[in-house]
Formats: sequence, structure tokens, C-alpha cells
Amino acid sequence: MDESDLLPNFEPHRYLSAPWRMRYLRDGVSVSGCVFCSKLEADDDENNLVLWRGDSIFVMMNLYPYSTGHIMLAPYAHIATPEEIEPEIMVELGATIAPCMRALRSVLSCQGFNTGMNTGAVAGAGVADHMHLHIVPRWGGDANFMPIIGNTTVMPEALSVTYGRIRAALLEQLGAAL
Repeated sequence: MDESDLLPNFEPHRYLSAPWRMRYLRDGVSVSGCVFCSKLEADDDENNLVLWRGDSIFVMMNLYPYSTGHIMLAPYAHIATPEEIEPEIMVELGATIAPCMRALRSVLSCQGFNTGMNTGAVAGAGVADHMHLHIVPRWGGDANFMPIIGNTTVMPEALSVTYGRIRAALLEQLGAAL
């Protein structure tokens, strides 16, 4: 008996492309100053992926998302930790979570969310000096080997397309941007 008969019949290896990640993997984030503050100071919300501006917080898409629809909520104030935030800003932040989830669920049909904050670089905050809360849509079976083995996140559509769909749903949930 030939030992090759004992091996499973695998399909040929296939490649998935996520070219927008290479710039991040190669160069990292190279913004002078705070990435959140620089996005807020600019007038081009669409190119800066700012989805909505509230009284004291804003919502933006993650340029290097963990999964489709990964958004972040952050205060306008450049503060590093919830310990420094004014209570009324924390109230607005908390009140914005559910409408964001409803908008993401309506647009992406996600089945769950990872929601949380990484406070401090040692806790995993990529931007440790400007606090922000992540809302990451999740689907059954969406965890796979690509981010772990391939260091690549597979996105089913361009960020600009997802931006437009989420922004429309957010405006419906939260009202017109300020």
C-alpha cells in the first residue's frame, strides 16, 4: 500500500488578499500627535472615517479593523483614562453604545459584539493617550486562523462602502451629525 493513500485529499492552497493591512504592518501608524484629535480637527469626516459627532463624543470606524464594522467611541477631550473623564461625558458615551449596536446589527446582521476599552499600553491600547471604546461586530464561526497565523484580517467589502452603510444607519439611530 502506498502511504500517500492515507493522506487526506486537500484542495489546492488559496490566497486571500487584504492589501490595506500591509501599510499598517509595514509602517505602523505614523501620525504626528494624537490620531483621534487629528481626525476631529479635519473637516473631511468621510476620509477620516468619522461616522457621527455628538455633544462631547464622536464615533469613528477603525482604519485597521479586527472585523467588518469595527467602530470606536471616544470623547473629544484628549484624556487617557475613564478616571479623568467628566461624568456627563461618560453618560453620553454609555448612551451611545446601544444605538451603535442597533445600527451595526441592522447593516451587518451581526449576531453579537465584543465591546470594551483597553486602558494603557500594557493593557493593549494601541492609542493609549486618548481613551476610546471599541465595538466589534461578531458572527458565529467568524473566528478563524487568518488573524492568528496569517496576520491578516479578511474584510468582505471596502471600508468606504461599509462606512457609508454604517453612517446612514447611525444617523437614523442618533440623528444628524453636528
